[in-house]
Amino acid sequence: MKSRIVRPVRRQDRNRKMNKKAGGRALSDTQPMGRSLSDTQPMRTAEVRTGYAGYRKNLERRREAINTPRPQAGKRAAKKKRSGRSWLGTLFSMKSAAQEQYFDYDLLLVVIFLMGFGLVMLYSTSAYEAQVDLGDDLYYFARQALIGGLGFLVMIFVSRLDYHVYGAFAVEIYVIAMGLMALVQTPLGKTVNGARRWIRLPGNLTLQPAEVTKIAVILFIAYELCRLGRMAYTGAGMLRVFAFGAIASGGVLFLTDNLSTAIIVLAITCILIFVSHPKMKIFVVAMSVCAVIAAVGIAVLSNMAASMDGSSSFRLRRIISWLNPEATADSGSYQVMQGLYAIGSGGFFGKGLGNSTQKLGVIPEAQNDMILVVICEELGVFGALLILILFGVLLYRLMFIAQNAPDLYGSLIATGIFAHIALQVVFNIAVVTGLLPTTGITLPFISYGGTAVIFLLAEMGVALGISRRIRLDGE
Repeated sequence: MKSRIVRPVRRQDRNRKMNKKAGGRALSDTQPMGRSLSDTQPMRTAEVRTGYAGYRKNLERRREAINTPRPQAGKRAAKKKRSGRSWLGTLFSMKSAAQEQYFDYDLLLVVIFLMGFGLVMLYSTSAYEAQVDLGDDLYYFARQALIGGLGFLVMIFVSRLDYHVYGAFAVEIYVIAMGLMALVQTPLGKTVNGARRWIRLPGNLTLQPAEVTKIAVILFIAYELCRLGRMAYTGAGMLRVFAFGAIASGGVLFLTDNLSTAIIVLAITCILIFVSHPKMKIFVVAMSVCAVIAAVGIAVLSNMAASMDGSSSFRLRRIISWLNPEATADSGSYQVMQGLYAIGSGGFFGKGLGNSTQKLGVIPEAQNDMILVVICEELGVFGALLILILFGVLLYRLMFIAQNAPDLYGSLIATGIFAHIALQVVFNIAVVTGLLPTTGITLPFISYGGTAVIFLLAEMGVALGISRRIRLDGE
């Protein structure tokens, strides 16, 4: 009797032969057809490597975009380029012409002078209130000096980095800034004087994400303009770049409830678009329309001021107080009116350092956005002119770096830093003198503020890093 046992020997041999031809392993009849865990592991590693390789390629594309050369204004006969080396750089240069590297020592000197002057005036302004409220007249001075020292280390470190690195990671920096602002609405957020704008950090420290957003917008908008190239000149390209700035500005307004910084962020975006665009007509029309709308709005609010004095919106109350300061001299416009009294009493040369009377509890927290008032009272108009001259030199050096940067990205970054400093100085002076409603914008390098000082010095480090790339004559 024949055996009924099935012998799959031939089929196994056939499978082995087929697998050898296919370069695979031999499968027995009982072996499952799916992959084992060991087989899937290399596939996952390959996917990770593929994703990392794609990210590296993306970074390379970003580096190529930010190396865009600066557009030439026109074809003219080549002239011998005048040396752009600063007088302080010439004094400190110890290398031969073939070895020397440009560095804007004038910018560094102005920043040091502003920080030193700011520390002196900060102590003069805050000593009385610090002694009364905290029992230590050096409280604000010591904290600002410590933060300033840390900021200088950050500035020196940043100045030695290649600024193209920021362009390669501009998208990530922009996203991180938006994420930090979102954290303000979480339990990590901290409320100070009714405003929720800070994040709690270990060691009783705080971080203001809006300051991070300013420099993030400068780096990211500059990158987008370089990446788009000529597309940035079209309506769609301008709208795209403006949308990114508007999103960041909206985040500052709605996530951190900071209207003044939101205006600065949006203004920086508009200035960068204006500087990079070859045509001016469209911007003249846009500015004219905005000016007409603002004039109409102010006129309407002036007529409705009496009926809207009891509005629940504190921003609207500030505007009403600005339009009619004498009527609200003891409430909404109290700080501004006392500041004007201080400026008027200072005269041309002031009452002398430390002799201000308005800082003795009359003007609340004068060391913040109203520190210029105390400077005018103690040092007079002369002191205010000195500060304006220093800021003028600072802005001139930033403009020089922007004009001589080796590529478009460096030029746009320097322009963005220029716009940031100029806007803050103009807004602060306008608020102090009553030309604009109270906004809370501080005076750069002089007003008290930890996060603001560190990121301002970081911006100066970026500008100094760009200056290192400027080519001198004969190079």
